[in-house]
Amino acid sequence: MTILRESMIYQLWLALLAVYDESRLHALLVRLGAWCNRQIDESWILQPLCREGIVARAWPESGLCRLLTGLVNLPGWILHKLYRLLPVTFEDSFFAQLAFQVGDEAAIAQSWVILLLWCIPFAYWNNAYSLMGFVLVLALFYVRSMHREQARLDLQNIGFYPLVLFGAMFLGVAFSYEPSSSMRFLIYHISAALCVLVTVAVVRSAEDLKRLAAGGGVCVLVSSLYGVYQRIQGVEVNESYVDLTVNEGMPGRVESYFDNPNTFAEVLILLLPLVLALIFCSRHWWSKLMASGVFVIGAAALGMTYSRASWVGMACAMVVMVFLWKPRLIPGFVVLSCLAMPFLPDTIWNRILTIANPADSSTASRIPLYEAAVEVIKKSPITGAGLGTAATQDYIRDFNLCHGDAPFVHAHNFYLQVWIEAGLLGIVGFVGSMLWNIKRAAHTVRHCENSAARTLTCAAASALCGAMVCGLADYLWNYPRVMCIFWFVFAVALSGTKICRTKMA
Repeated sequence: MTILRESMIYQLWLALLAVYDESRLHALLVRLGAWCNRQIDESWILQPLCREGIVARAWPESGLCRLLTGLVNLPGWILHKLYRLLPVTFEDSFFAQLAFQVGDEAAIAQSWVILLLWCIPFAYWNNAYSLMGFVLVLALFYVRSMHREQARLDLQNIGFYPLVLFGAMFLGVAFSYEPSSSMRFLIYHISAALCVLVTVAVVRSAEDLKRLAAGGGVCVLVSSLYGVYQRIQGVEVNESYVDLTVNEGMPGRVESYFDNPNTFAEVLILLLPLVLALIFCSRHWWSKLMASGVFVIGAAALGMTYSRASWVGMACAMVVMVFLWKPRLIPGFVVLSCLAMPFLPDTIWNRILTIANPADSSTASRIPLYEAAVEVIKKSPITGAGLGTAATQDYIRDFNLCHGDAPFVHAHNFYLQVWIEAGLLGIVGFVGSMLWNIKRAAHTVRHCENSAARTLTCAAASALCGAMVCGLADYLWNYPRVMCIFWFVFAVALSGTKICRTKMA
């Protein structure tokens, strides 16, 4: 680092920054940014979009919130009463004290759980691992609540809309075209719900957030290194993934250990923003260097997936990240992005050009899938076909709703697939959850001082924005492990917002 700081390039960079700080351009941009903030705060059009709605504001004090909070905390309350009845027994027990110490570090335990869960190769993966892992963290939290009365599961900060979505999942089983197959998918959603519940509960500080982000960073590093290794070894071109007539010369798409290149790319767009945030909020030069290396390797692996929807989603995530973190950097970000475009490999550039090409079979094949999903909505708009891809596949096949060359696997659209699985209540809960969480995080980071929690909140919110854009052309919950990663990022945004608001109070 000393060599870098003494270099001519570094000194030139400092000189340019000093000139920029004193320039009219900087003053103009500062005034422009202040004007934009005033328009957001005072605009009668934007105010309803930026403020919390009536339902969200009423949720923390509602009777339903208090009832559900009491139910999920009932085991901890019973354990605490037992502890109060036999304090000497527990205080003199070595194993009880050891259990209490482990329970107090549930956030560390969760970081290890996600690290281990997301580094298991697809060939050895079982979806029961996610459920067992988060049940373990929940049990540790209950152990903590046994001797700490203030330790409680927090439904207030999780919000109303995620609970609406979760309730819609149960209704999706009850009204399913095939309830038995939908029940299996309900277990996956329960695992994701536990992930959100325990993450918001165990995170108490910015350090806890950084540990969780670092656990996701290890997943990025391991999976990306394996993806790079696949590229070096050579990947056979899979014609079911690529239309070779419009993608001539494109190499095979890496998938790491996630079985599908699109799935691998979705994992990266969810976790790479968190790695980027670690670069900005790390305290030591060596940790910044490590996070920078992980981000570069992950970005390279994302390029090797040749997943167009994920590229667009990642671009959106980066724009939102800069806008939320430091809006004054947007002009520089735009300039650097434009300067970088000529250096893109020809295969990536050609792949980008096929996004709107109707001659691309991958693009054209989505049209019959969208049409089939719309037909399901027309036939059953309230209840949908049933939770899970299996129920929707059988529903569409039995009613002959898909007329494409390939069989219907999923709708290749996040919003359509959620609607046809969980019905009208499900899509309202899903869209409401995303908008509420992202809007709440954005409002919080605009009004709090710079900190690690603020940076990680910006990253998590931007990752969700990227996932929502990617979801216009793909279904991110097709693999249950990706579903858990998605909800983990959702919970990081909730937890970061909670910490930032606590500091603001």
